Amino acid sequence: MSIFGKLVSAIFGSSHAAEPAPTPAPTSWSPSAPKPASPAAPASPAAPTSSPTATGKPMSRAELEELIKKTASAQQEELNWRESIVDLMKLFKLDSSLGARKELAKELGYTGALDGSAEMNVWLHQQVMIKLTESGGKVPEHLKA
Repeated sequence: MSIFGKLVSAIFGSSHAAEPAPTPAPTSWSPSAPKPASPAAPASPAAPTSSPTATGKPMSRAELEELIKKTASAQQEELNWRESIVDLMKLFKLDSSLGARKELAKELGYTGALDGSAEMNVWLHQQVMIKLTESGGKVPEHLKA
């Protein structure tokens, strides 16, 4: 399973990661290219669910953060998961090593240096949060490998 797939499984439950989602075009960005505009998260009048469920429908960033916050509140360690890809991965007991982050960067189409720089890590966190909200907890086919 891909690193992104493992993250989806950890947040939404393992049964949902196996189900395909519509495949959006990969987003790639490098330090030398202009930064792509982040699509605005769709507003949703629906209240967050009481348990994590993957619907495959886009969700708002606030809905996603509410799901993640439930896991974070049960942790002893204070993690900066809202800004740090390392802490987000740690929160869900995933490998947050440089090797794992390099693999995630490749999966998500990062074209800059795979050196664990702040630039790479910030990009990774942004893309993971965007992809999670876009997919509603379903792993896109191109990220399943």
